[in-house]
Amino acid sequence: MIRKKILLLGDFGVGKTSLIRRYVDNAFDDSYLTTIGVKISKKHLTIRDTECELLIWDVEGATPLKQVLKSYMLGASGAIFVADCSREETIAHLDQHIERFLSVNPSARYVIAYNKSDLLTEEQKEEISCKKYARFTSAKEDSNVSQLFINLTEKMLP
Repeated sequence: MIRKKILLLGDFGVGKTSLIRRYVDNAFDDSYLTTIGVKISKKHLTIRDTECELLIWDVEGATPLKQVLKSYMLGASGAIFVADCSREETIAHLDQHIERFLSVNPSARYVIAYNKSDLLTEEQKEEISCKKYARFTSAKEDSNVSQLFINLTEKMLP
């Protein structure tokens, strides 16, 4: 079995915890609880006949003034960068989150989630310029959540 540490990183309130709860527990809760520090979940999956255990770190939200501790990032094989696609500033901050993470883990892999896509119309989604490796997700509607984690896991395997 291969173990991989992955982090969910992004601004406060973008839905990192909701994505994890949907993927690990197949659950969704509309109430908002701020993550303080980090919470770690585990998920087992099989990709290309390889058993994997994901150690999923739900890291507290960040802003340009309050950054995630580098010690949380150490040893990570991958990350999911999450933006709330209904809040443009969270998309604008993605590059800073990615840069900081890759400065600690230069060979790590990542994907990007434009979360809360259920709040947008198809026309609004088309207006958003997506970054490389990005996909629209909705923890509420369970849209592209599993695929997000599977895509990242595939990128991390040799």
